[in-house]
Amino acid sequence: MDSSKDNGVDNGAEQSGRRGFLSKSAALGLAGVTLGLVACKEEAAKGGEAAPQKAGASKEIAPGQLDDYYAFTSAGHGGEARVVGLPSGRTLKRIPVFNTDCMVGWGVTNESKAIMGTKADGSLKYTTGDTHHVHGSYKDGTYDGRWLFVNDKIHSRLARIRMDTMECDKIVELPNVMGFHGLFTDKCDPVDTKINYTTRVFCGGEFHIPLPNDGRDLDDPSKWGTLFSCVNAETMELKWQCRIDGNNDLVATSYDGKLAASNQYNTENAADLNGMMSAERDACVFFNIERIEALVKAGKFTTIGGSKVPVVDGRKAANSDPKTAVTCYVPVGKNPHGVNASPDGKYFVCSGKLSPTATVIELKRVQAWFNGELKEPRDAVVAEPEIGLGPLHTAFDGKGNAYTSLFLDSQCVKWNVDAAIAQFKGDKTAKVIIEKMDVHYQPGHNYSSMGETKEADGKYLNSGNKFSKDRFLPVGPLHPETEQLVDISGAKMRLVADHTAYSEPHDGIIVRRDIVKTRQIYNMDDFPNAVKPENAGIERHGNKVHVRLMSQAPAYSMPIIKVKKGDEVTLTLTNHDKVEDLTHGCALPTYNINFIVNPQETKSVTFKADHAGAFWLYCTHFCHALHLEMRSRFLVEA
Repeated sequence: MDSSKDNGVDNGAEQSGRRGFLSKSAALGLAGVTLGLVACKEEAAKGGEAAPQKAGASKEIAPGQLDDYYAFTSAGHGGEARVVGLPSGRTLKRIPVFNTDCMVGWGVTNESKAIMGTKADGSLKYTTGDTHHVHGSYKDGTYDGRWLFVNDKIHSRLARIRMDTMECDKIVELPNVMGFHGLFTDKCDPVDTKINYTTRVFCGGEFHIPLPNDGRDLDDPSKWGTLFSCVNAETMELKWQCRIDGNNDLVATSYDGKLAASNQYNTENAADLNGMMSAERDACVFFNIERIEALVKAGKFTTIGGSKVPVVDGRKAANSDPKTAVTCYVPVGKNPHGVNASPDGKYFVCSGKLSPTATVIELKRVQAWFNGELKEPRDAVVAEPEIGLGPLHTAFDGKGNAYTSLFLDSQCVKWNVDAAIAQFKGDKTAKVIIEKMDVHYQPGHNYSSMGETKEADGKYLNSGNKFSKDRFLPVGPLHPETEQLVDISGAKMRLVADHTAYSEPHDGIIVRRDIVKTRQIYNMDDFPNAVKPENAGIERHGNKVHVRLMSQAPAYSMPIIKVKKGDEVTLTLTNHDKVEDLTHGCALPTYNINFIVNPQETKSVTFKADHAGAFWLYCTHFCHALHLEMRSRFLVEA
């Protein structure tokens, strides 16, 4: 079955006959037939215009060669972030964030527990996470290689990852938020023109909840709402929150630091599907950052529950006057899923999902509305081309072209932004759709190389597809997902590779390799608890025992460690090797302890020696020809 013909679309030709938005009943019907279309796409257009390139073509990375790009992606309900080399598709690292990881000891060591958050008894507050979106920090409108930020949708947490070590160093929980989905960093700070790097992270709350969510007002919809949050990138503390009508889905920011926006698929403020479908359109809500921060500075805010975070009112009723408003609700296609900023800084693009359209919003017109120079928020829309069924996310090539994933069509559509604007103004000759390419199957997010920076280079597009079916060897009911790499450097899109992805990645970014500068060993002096010859050994204070241990291949500094049953033991280990790629492990059988220490790094664990016996503490990470012999006897006396 040819998906493009089934939907009345010719590759490379502009659609016709599906004018306007889907009606409410059609939208509900379209949502209901999605699974049927999934099955239908199994035989979708295998020999179309944009046929897959043969294996081993020009994009192959030979053994011993390095990739040109890093891809940083989320892992969905795996709770982690991932690092992939492109174009090879090699998995380089899995970064534990909201999940526990027994290889590196994330969620086991004292240091990782302090970052993840613990209960009063020292156990982890949360052991699950749901990462969706990864975005980098900026300088001068492009990535600076300093930080990555990733969300946890389940527990409404924001995590920061250091790009020099590719390890999480901070996590903050957003108060009075449930369903934290979209995030984006700012690209400069307009308050101080000398600052042109990321200072804030903007976070969208998706689900309506009572504010505060304390068990009261459960049946009073007027007390329910959602919050848009701003986090200080340096301290990872909440700066402010803004209460809005509708929800927040994804987030985008302007290059001048003046605007942030979130697309909304529930402007009805409804709690069920029928209610969420009652309006013909939804919105993209814009936040005037400077005005919000001015109100906070002037003390014109409230707080919610026990939280001390300033909350500004961004609901429509309180923001009818554009000259004082902090929010602007621009109407867009029904149930949008995604808002993305063009590399030239002029436009935000929202896709309709249940409308076959993309909405192009000009930022200077949004600013004009805030200045009282534009009559209606809808006048900020400068184009609304029909591009296909189930449009979700849009990437850019820096050449004026946009690439939008079409979930229901199982396609990626390439279209021209300027042509869409010309068509919107009445130019019937404008050729908006340049090309469509089949992907397999049901694409969600797509993202292009450097595509959300001023340095978008138009080399690669990654299509993250939610179903794989016959693409790979079957592995049971749970299939891997498909990440398809597309060469967009030429006149035609070329599918150059299929990569598997363990469920369920969502979004990512593709960063040039010269931007990423990682350290190869740690500095021991960065760890206040580092174990050195002068403090190594066993120290006892009552039943609290501190074991300070050093490792240097192929031995630990103490061949015998002796404690008593009932002792509270803190084991601190420092790796004294200074050789790149020489990591040591530390595992203690029956005590649920397993972690690694990289060169010159220090980690610690605290546990109760609650059962007696002899236990071999051993190195888990291959480090030396005598790796198997690297162990110490851990003796617990009865």
